Amino acid sequence: MTATISQANLPNICGWETEISLVTNSHQPVFLNTSNLNIENINAGFACALHMHQPTIPAGINGELISNIQHMFEHPHDGDNHNAGVFAWCYSRIGEFIPDLVSQGCNPRIMLDYSGNLLWGLGQMQREDVINNLKRVTCEVQYQPYVEWMGTMWSHAVVPSTPIPDIKLHIQAWQHHFASIFGEDALKRVKGFSPPEMHLPNHPDTLFEYVKALKECGYKWLMVQEHSVENLDGSALPHDQKYIPNKLTARNSQGEIISITVLIKTQGSDTKLVAQMQPYFEAKTKNKQQIGNVNIPSLVTQIADGENGGVMMNEFPRDFVRIYQEIRDSGGNNTGTVAMNGTEYLELIEAAGINPEDYPEVQAVQQHKIWQHVNLDKVTPEAVNNAIQELKANDHQFHIDGASWTNDLSWVKGYENVLEPMNKLSAMFHAKFDKLVEQDASVTKREDYQEALLYNFLVQTSCFRYWGQGTWTDYARELYRRGEELLK
Repeated sequence: MTATISQANLPNICGWETEISLVTNSHQPVFLNTSNLNIENINAGFACALHMHQPTIPAGINGELISNIQHMFEHPHDGDNHNAGVFAWCYSRIGEFIPDLVSQGCNPRIMLDYSGNLLWGLGQMQREDVINNLKRVTCEVQYQPYVEWMGTMWSHAVVPSTPIPDIKLHIQAWQHHFASIFGEDALKRVKGFSPPEMHLPNHPDTLFEYVKALKECGYKWLMVQEHSVENLDGSALPHDQKYIPNKLTARNSQGEIISITVLIKTQGSDTKLVAQMQPYFEAKTKNKQQIGNVNIPSLVTQIADGENGGVMMNEFPRDFVRIYQEIRDSGGNNTGTVAMNGTEYLELIEAAGINPEDYPEVQAVQQHKIWQHVNLDKVTPEAVNNAIQELKANDHQFHIDGASWTNDLSWVKGYENVLEPMNKLSAMFHAKFDKLVEQDASVTKREDYQEALLYNFLVQTSCFRYWGQGTWTDYARELYRRGEELLK
């Protein structure tokens, strides 16, 4: 029998859905009134994001749930665990870099994506030094124009293999957790979404529910990897189209259509690109582009792990500071090629007259093959399923695993021993609680609901598939066992 976690030790992931929804569905501008940029004076921009994550694992004393970063500190001689201190500094250092650069007369920008697991782990470890550094650049008014937080899935679940009913729960859980640390005003400013592993589902129903959940949770835009989307005719995006906003359209098997703005992360060696701030140098080669009757700056968008690898640990601090000093010294803080955050860019160009409906329309990769086999005037679940089965049988290049920034690695094949329990636990969770929540929304405040939701999320963490069979899949099985025990 596994001891349950006391409610005081559970992460803040549910219970305030109505209140959170009111905060996140605010339509007030986030950056427009504080930005020191004027797009008329800008040829191109660059937007860099740092992705930070550490999984929660059942590896503490007596099997308690702890962060992997804590496990690294406690076992410094295993593998590359000696990097634990550097990793912790990486989670904190933007809180030092931004104030220093601003005090030097620079005009920096950075977007941050921290998983719910990592935020919880930092709290469990009582790393107030890290949290307070992040609070400084998140909550203090003078630094708000420079830092943009992006939402994500709470437990770093890759969306295509996440059970559809759990997608919105992950999104809401991250919003709960973020607000509990940084406050409602900070959450109100989170309008962009960073999917774990840049993974975009291409099954029509999964993608539709994903976009629907994002919009219901107040998100304005989504970052996607360039090869995870295609034009409506199935063609790859022309080069210039990757540097302006696009409109991602999702059609489900009922024929319903929904869309959301996307910014395109271009391909490349992610950590090297961001660590050396190469998007800045790429942006210097770009010019304005026309959408409708308006000329707008091109935007080079890039994201990388913020702690992984030697270049991110060692070269990023040097180059992040260096390029902003170079921009300042050339007199270009506000003109020519500048740093912009994603929401800032979208607000500025839309204030200049751009209509988001005029963005080029894209869909998830491989979907054109599905829609070629379906009468778009009469879309039915049966017709879509028949098209998918026919394509699977006859087109060896077709798949509905989605696409991600690790496209050479499947999140599905070979991991049935994780995926089957993951889907089973999710089904058990929803069978037990969905009707209860429908009858009484306050059920989400109950300890049994919160703990069961936590284990449901933890089993879905991508790390339990990324690292292959062995210790990590064993962790997943143990998490599943505990979750199943709670839901019996």
